[in-house]
Amino acid sequence: MRSHSIFKIVLLCLAIVVIDALAFYWLQSITQLISSRVLKTVINVVFWLFTIGLITAILILKVRLDHVAIKKKQRLISSLYGLTVSSFIPKIIFVIVISILYYSNYIISEKQSLLIIPLLGLFAGFFPFFVIAYAIFKSAYHFKVHHVTVSSKQLPEAFNGTKIIQISDLHIGSFNYRYHLLDKAVKKINQEKPDFICFTGDLVNNYAWELEGWENTLGQLKATHGKYAILGNHDYGDYSVWRTEQEKAVNFDTIKQFFKIINFKLLLNEADVIERDTSKMAIIGIENWGKPPFKQYGDLQKALTDVDAVPFKLLLSHDPTHWTEEVILKTDIALTLAGHTHGMQAGIKIRKKEWSPIKYKYKHWAGLYQINAQYLYVNRGLGWLGFPGRIGMRPEITCITLKATTD
Repeated sequence: MRSHSIFKIVLLCLAIVVIDALAFYWLQSITQLISSRVLKTVINVVFWLFTIGLITAILILKVRLDHVAIKKKQRLISSLYGLTVSSFIPKIIFVIVISILYYSNYIISEKQSLLIIPLLGLFAGFFPFFVIAYAIFKSAYHFKVHHVTVSSKQLPEAFNGTKIIQISDLHIGSFNYRYHLLDKAVKKINQEKPDFICFTGDLVNNYAWELEGWENTLGQLKATHGKYAILGNHDYGDYSVWRTEQEKAVNFDTIKQFFKIINFKLLLNEADVIERDTSKMAIIGIENWGKPPFKQYGDLQKALTDVDAVPFKLLLSHDPTHWTEEVILKTDIALTLAGHTHGMQAGIKIRKKEWSPIKYKYKHWAGLYQINAQYLYVNRGLGWLGFPGRIGMRPEITCITLKATTD
């Protein structure tokens, strides 16, 4: 796991001090409206106590990160992100907004500014704080089921109405062994009574020990006809420092064995053919394939070897860029399920329009896409990584119903 250098930590603390100094300067335009000198003093003292406390906490976390057992590092790092974001971002917005308002004589008069600027500035600071707090403590585990219908001429009539649950990017280590949090997701999945459950990668953040105890929760997932899984870029242990290659291999094998424990069939550049009456469909799974710096373990041609004659092919491929590079217009795969992007864990949705900064990195980043008769669905992820929350991008359970059509 990557360690944060003391130089970066010091720079972060200096940035916090600078922003807090600017925020404190503008805070005086608000406290000047308060007649009580005692209350003003209390506000000022509390402000700087919070700043000192935050910086102290960051420095302590840095010291602990360098000395604690590796199992505790993920939780400490997520705490560091949470503390910093919840304080830093609201104050930056507060400083920017109140500065713009104060120096803009074209919007409000000098007399109005004595009241309006402090109130708007206060709102600009507190609103983002509450949004971030909600994202961390509520939205990160507010699981949402997205219902999608995919129609295909290639789907045999025998499979019409087949229901597939897709989950992705669990990043189980981020849950810090709080098993009850995922119980809600498992209940929602089982209530859909799916024919198949497909997991599209990133079971862990880095390590096999993250899985301890989770077999009791994930083992409760039920599907009528089968449960399938593939690996994501985080499942290979490539983001960790290992003492030996054997240690990395043991970690990787333990992760793969976990899928057997919870009764998921792990597809490693291979396919499984499902027969119903005299009809067939194939579920194909490849190992992670992404554009550099992501490694390309996947071998689609190998996975397709024995299923050329199967009319309807469902591909599980963790990274959605693979669809563009190797699937569309190059194969007859009808539906690809991917994840990886998390929808950046932040976005805005207005009616049917959804936006996230991640769109500038990934062309296909969330939801259903179609080119001719080929479909891609990108799941927004069930867990989180890095920032311990979700803003406008709830953790997703996808329920896909397949529809046979002649149109």
